[in-house]
Amino acid sequence: MTLVRNIAAEALGTAMLLAIVVGSGIMGQRLAAGNDAIALLGNTIATGAGLIVLIHMFAPVSGAHFNPGVTMVFLLRGETAPRTALLYVAAQFGGAVIGVWAAHTMFAEPVWQISTNLRDGWGQGFAEAIASFGLIGTILTTQRSRPDFTPTAVGLYITAAYWFTASTSFANPAVTVARSLTDSFAGIAASSVPLFVISQIVGAVIGLGMFGWLIMEKPTHA
Repeated sequence: MTLVRNIAAEALGTAMLLAIVVGSGIMGQRLAAGNDAIALLGNTIATGAGLIVLIHMFAPVSGAHFNPGVTMVFLLRGETAPRTALLYVAAQFGGAVIGVWAAHTMFAEPVWQISTNLRDGWGQGFAEAIASFGLIGTILTTQRSRPDFTPTAVGLYITAAYWFTASTSFANPAVTVARSLTDSFAGIAASSVPLFVISQIVGAVIGLGMFGWLIMEKPTHA
């Protein structure tokens, strides 16, 4: 029964995250009168704030991964069993799609959509690798030093990464795939998804290697 609750928490938390990302994108676009900077600012604030709350809500239940890349890292660290990781990832993808559809329904948009928003180029892919690298670093280092601060740190990092990365920091394969199903401000064309997902996985693995090494031993002081 505990595993069932864990899976439900991952699905619900990821659904709520996507509802926030897509819903705030639609709201921002409607209110910004064509000013993409204002729309992105609204999208950023809602996503960062929402992440902090969602991680606090669901971390005691499932760990609040909401991200196949994060689940993969904990699997590779031996902190999540393979079966649990597989179920988490399935729940994350399913929840993400439901969250997109929920956002469409709230704003009286067609539920079924396909994005036409191309996000192509190796700069975008490199940005996603950097975004995922930093996200994994944020999680691993704060969990070691100040685990109570991790939810806030993740929300703040994603808020910053929306603006310093060329891709606006998806940093999450489930989020990326689900956002291909919204032809709104937050969308990504299906043809752009493979580059983003591959880059996210590469960035997460490199982040695991680098930050795992950095925190392997207690720091020494000169």
